Amino acid sequence: LLQLQPPARAAPLTRRGPAACYGTSVTSAKIQVNGVHLHYQQTGEGSHAVLLLPGMLGSGQTDFGPQLKSMNKQLFTVVAWDPRGYGRSIPPSRDFPPDFFERDAKDAVDLMQALKFKKFSLLGWSDGGITALIAAAKYPNLIHKLVVWGANASVTQEDVRIYNGIRDVSKWSEKVKKPLEELYGHKYFAETCEAWVDGISRFAENSDGNICQQLLPDIKCPTFIIHGEKDPLVPRAHAEYIHKHIKGSRLLLMPEGKHNLHLRFAEDFNREVENFLR
Repeated sequence: LLQLQPPARAAPLTRRGPAACYGTSVTSAKIQVNGVHLHYQQTGEGSHAVLLLPGMLGSGQTDFGPQLKSMNKQLFTVVAWDPRGYGRSIPPSRDFPPDFFERDAKDAVDLMQALKFKKFSLLGWSDGGITALIAAAKYPNLIHKLVVWGANASVTQEDVRIYNGIRDVSKWSEKVKKPLEELYGHKYFAETCEAWVDGISRFAENSDGNICQQLLPDIKCPTFIIHGEKDPLVPRAHAEYIHKHIKGSRLLLMPEGKHNLHLRFAEDFNREVENFLR
């Protein structure tokens, strides 16, 4: 008699019983955008789409583990991408032309459009925060809400000094270095870091060290800026400048937070961000 039963079917998309687990897995895929194959990870089944934008040399995997794992999958559909030349979006190799942030912003927005998200929120860390600021300013009709942390809208001489302090990856802590060496191999990792330092330091030659200062007043969506007070890479003045120039934005200072506050204090970070996004 058992053979006569219909084959077991996947649990329906309800919120009750075992099906509540549905959508907790993370899918990984590539999609062609602007002539390159961009890698992304996606999880959750919520109506609110959220794109996570990683930092220098970052990828969804290395930069957003706790967010991909623990953000509310009933409320949000979470997408983490690897910008061109980073993570698994190689080829091409990463380069840093003067407009690399604008290029990343267009890639990020076009990726979400290719995945059929009409409107979405941006969570940008470090370089990804700069990219998110530019995207929110340039594509206001597509961006629902914006969260940035560890970001800056300009580069000062002090910043250049800090960047040169991380140029030589052999001096990085083993904990930070290891996953990136495993992802890229030592040569690509070391050379790309040096190229990044040169690429971002070039902004210091602009008037006021400008990256995207002039775009901040164009950001109209609700904006949440988070800053770790112990961030060794991005001085607090950058967060305050962004806050001051985006009308109605909110600034949260985390006294013990460093640059990677979303990893170190993942639970607090996720809770603050989810409350803001709701």
